[in-house]
Amino acid sequence: MKILALITARGGSKRLPGKNIMPLGGKPLLQWTIEAALGLPELCHVLLSTDDPVIAEVGRAGGAYVPWLRPADLASDTASGTDVALHALDWYESQHGPVDGLLLLQPTSPLRTRATIARGLALFNPTLGRPVIGVSPAPTHPMWTFRLDGDSLVPFVPGDGLQTRSQDLPPAYVVNGTFYLTSPRRLRSEKTFFSKDALAMIISSEHEAMDIDTPRDFALAQYFVDHIFQEQSATKGG
Repeated sequence: MKILALITARGGSKRLPGKNIMPLGGKPLLQWTIEAALGLPELCHVLLSTDDPVIAEVGRAGGAYVPWLRPADLASDTASGTDVALHALDWYESQHGPVDGLLLLQPTSPLRTRATIARGLALFNPTLGRPVIGVSPAPTHPMWTFRLDGDSLVPFVPGDGLQTRSQDLPPAYVVNGTFYLTSPRRLRSEKTFFSKDALAMIISSEHEAMDIDTPRDFALAQYFVDHIFQEQSATKGG
């Protein structure tokens, strides 16, 4: 199986400027994702798509494949993630031949492990091409959420979910941003990583599933690195 791993890291970030190369645990945020992917036998390359020369240099130093800078029209706030992925896929296959799948790994999920990536790759059948998407248990169940009709609360999900005990609610999941894998054929025809038949890769670990978008998110990631990771290392060492 030949899978192209794609890391997308745009230079502009309004809520957390420079987040993709901010130091986390002694290395740039981007480096965590590169290191988790490098060396997995199914991955032919770990390709970095960025419009920023500084991010590109950090990526190269970390071992990513950075053959170009992303075109400006794919680096705006309105640029589609699918268009960015297709640009990278089309270029790669024109230079290196066909691949069986495209794996999108966002650098803002730095604490996903190599084992988790390998688990997602194992779920993928290149013949069928069904997408594999990383999900986590929903922090708030959709049957307990509302929309506003004027100033009145209206349940998003009709029915008697509000009267159901939490332990009796059916499991609900949210996309966590850690893992998106699909076939080139599906991506080109459907223009999305999501399909009705997508397979769920459930990630229950809070730190693996986190997606950094704000200073608070980054502070939480730093806490995980300073405490959970150090405690795990100390346990293994002891």
